[in-house]
Amino acid sequence: MQTTIEAIAFVSAPRTLPEDDHWGEQRATLTLVDAMDESALEGIEAFSHVEVLFLFHAVDPAKVVTGARHPRNNPAWPQVGIFAQRGKNRPNRIGSTICKVLGREGRRLIVSELDAIDGTPVLDIKPVMQEFLPREATRQPAWATELMRQYWQKT
Repeated sequence: MQTTIEAIAFVSAPRTLPEDDHWGEQRATLTLVDAMDESALEGIEAFSHVEVLFLFHAVDPAKVVTGARHPRNNPAWPQVGIFAQRGKNRPNRIGSTICKVLGREGRRLIVSELDAIDGTPVLDIKPVMQEFLPREATRQPAWATELMRQYWQKT
């Protein structure tokens, strides 16, 4: 079965390179494609956050990882499967980030803390609803906490 997914929007952002850290307070604009009616965003500004699903379009398909590796190629961290990490070189190259909603201007949604570069195709936008967040405490290994230490710090 072959499935085709079309971009519903594109990211406008100051960052043009997929860097690993310092995404805190980064502002981005998601502009709906012409085929998408701007009413698709109606009411989105009532939510504090949205989840943005996007394509890591700058990843060379030849560099996609389908097995295990050291996160960020750091041998100090354990080798774990690609589905046990959030790296960009993953099958289907799909990213997902929860972002703050800063506002809406017609067919444009302005957000902060989206870790996607300029020109990134957006596959979907979903409002963050409390009921879809974890209903119990989350846990993660120490290496993940260390990896994320500077991720959301300001540049």
